[in-house]
Amino acid sequence: MTWLRRLFFLLVIGGVIAALALAMMPKPVLVDTAVIERGPLVVTISDDGRTRIRERYVVSAPLGGRLVRISLDPGDQVIAKETLLTTIEPTDPALLDPRAAAQAAALVKAAEARVSLANPRLASAREAMNLQETEFGRLQKLAEKKAVATQELDKQEVAFHQAENDYSAAKFEVEIAEFELEQAKAAMLRTSSTDTTTTPDSPTETAEWSFPIKSPVSGRVLRVFQESATIVSAGDRILELGDPTDLEVEVDVLSTDAVRIPAGARVMLKEWGGDQPLAARVRLVEPAAFTKISALGIEEQRVNVIIDFIDPPESRPLLGDAFRVEADIVRWESDDVLTVSTGALFREADQWAVFVIFEDKATLRQVELGHRNDDNAEILSGLQQGDSVILYPGDRVAAGTIVQQRGS
Repeated sequence: MTWLRRLFFLLVIGGVIAALALAMMPKPVLVDTAVIERGPLVVTISDDGRTRIRERYVVSAPLGGRLVRISLDPGDQVIAKETLLTTIEPTDPALLDPRAAAQAAALVKAAEARVSLANPRLASAREAMNLQETEFGRLQKLAEKKAVATQELDKQEVAFHQAENDYSAAKFEVEIAEFELEQAKAAMLRTSSTDTTTTPDSPTETAEWSFPIKSPVSGRVLRVFQESATIVSAGDRILELGDPTDLEVEVDVLSTDAVRIPAGARVMLKEWGGDQPLAARVRLVEPAAFTKISALGIEEQRVNVIIDFIDPPESRPLLGDAFRVEADIVRWESDDVLTVSTGALFREADQWAVFVIFEDKATLRQVELGHRNDDNAEILSGLQQGDSVILYPGDRVAAGTIVQQRGS
């Protein structure tokens, strides 16, 4: 029995030693990991912006008188030269004053000059639009044969849309000039009457002496400046009109970011109230910056970036003037790059580095980065597709540390 006791004693001693050795062995550190893969990478410049109606028109009183109460409300639809906005009635014989007649005649001449200037601009804009459309069609045919670079086709598309916008603006300018000419001539008729003895005492005569103001453009009422009946002077604002479906977006970005935004850059508009982002494109980066005080009280030089919608108005039926949006302006993108999560990156000896898992140990690897955004960065060297890296390594992880993927 003595040998049995010795065997039992040796087994107990061996178990104690094994338990001590197991207890002294380092335990693996639990870490989160990510696999290096190839995929798309989009680098954006993000900032808040607001929508604005591209063309708006403020209707002003062409002459002094008593303004009839306006029955239109913001949002009401108006039709050019058909919808009656309001009426100005005479208050006293001042409408027949020689000075007023001279001023009305001067307004007619000025309005005629504006029409003369606007018509050639419209013709030039139409010719430029037709030329850009022809060139765009030619490049589209060449693109189908892969005989032209995609970048050239995109530039021509932007130029064509810009020409369309210029033509619309020139057409709008002609309509406004013609309307102002009609208003000036109408005012001249009222002020050049030779029958100075007639007074608008009866309802019929009052209607003949009243001055109707019709809508100069088609669209909707944006604001009503003078809702109640009142006495107005020439030039007083009455209504603001515009087309709420013809919107653009104004975003002010830092001047250091503005210089990196290419013309025609793709834009994704988020946080506008809809479920899906809206597609848009940069039309203009304004050449002049302005100073703006940030929320932290820091002076910043910022630049306005003007963005056009690509999606039709039907995709944003409730989006109106001066609504807030969040714009992601794409300054660089690629469909196939080697990327790593920014959560795996840290600085080591003035270089970027990551921890790669090799044989269940953390291995320090220095990497060279290219483009990056808030979530991912482009890997130029140091990693290969399929490598497993540690995300958000803490102070417990160092080179040679035994690690284990969390959840495995």
